[in-house]
Amino acid sequence: MIRRRQTQVFSLAFLDCICCGFGAVILIFVLSVDSKEKVKMQLLIEVTRTLSEQAAALAKLKVSKEELEKSNARVTTLVTDARLRNDTLHALVDELEKGLQREKRGQEALLVDIDDVKKEIAALQKKPDYDLVLPDIKPAPVGLPVGSNYIAFVIDTSGSMRDPNSGGLWPIAIRTIEAVLDVYPSIAGIQLLDADGRFVLGRRGAGTAGWLPDTRDTRDAIKRILRRYDQDTVSNPVPGVYNAMRFLYDKDNAQMKMGIFVFGDEFNSSDSADVVIRRLDDLNPADENGVRRVTINAVGFPTTIRYQFSMGNTGLRFANLMRTVCYLHGGAFIALQDL
Repeated sequence: MIRRRQTQVFSLAFLDCICCGFGAVILIFVLSVDSKEKVKMQLLIEVTRTLSEQAAALAKLKVSKEELEKSNARVTTLVTDARLRNDTLHALVDELEKGLQREKRGQEALLVDIDDVKKEIAALQKKPDYDLVLPDIKPAPVGLPVGSNYIAFVIDTSGSMRDPNSGGLWPIAIRTIEAVLDVYPSIAGIQLLDADGRFVLGRRGAGTAGWLPDTRDTRDAIKRILRRYDQDTVSNPVPGVYNAMRFLYDKDNAQMKMGIFVFGDEFNSSDSADVVIRRLDDLNPADENGVRRVTINAVGFPTTIRYQFSMGNTGLRFANLMRTVCYLHGGAFIALQDL
């Protein structure tokens, strides 16, 4: 009888195979895990590099944005400066055009005045029909005569009598008026008119009733309103003189000794000096002794010297007219040399 060998299922060889198989699986697993980690690391490196490049690009964009904003600010400033310069140039051009227009008007006025002078010369060459002989006029004395007890001031408040920096009357004009007021410490009545004949402080009637009382308040009001009076007048004080004579002189007041003080710089009127002299002679005739009821004085300011021909020769006409009128009506004319 053959003896059979007993077979073992879990032999040493079998265990070796199983262990080798498990080792192979583990090795494969380890190798696969290491490969994935390398891939992950490679991807991480790529992502990091990409993020770095994007961060650098963003930084460049930020710098570019800041430079663009600075450039825009500079361009805006340049545009603003250019607009300001453009506005300034336009203003200068406008001012030049206005200056040319003033010069043109001055030349036209000068030509008109030359024609008037020619006509006056031609008229003087004819036989005079008026008993006034102007060539015999004597120079007016220096200083204003004092003797009136009713004083009316006629003030030219046109543009040439104003300081272009402040818009108010020339300071010397106000000081001169105040100096005249100080010469008369106490009078019976006082009034203030502009060149157009408006009563600046108003009046309550005609004749004696039209005068303001000579009080400290009245004098202060005159000085105060002269500094802020903004009503422009024509450069011709003759209407103011006319109104002062028509509305303020009272023939029934035997005590009235009326004086008119004119403050101006121009005689800008189509009337000739002879017409004004005749009209004033009618309003203020001389008596049998050659004495007139109203005294007329004047102070001339040299504004036309500054503006030259843009104002024609209206300043010369004013000086000649006032000199003649003051002489004929018992007053004095003073021409100031500086403003």
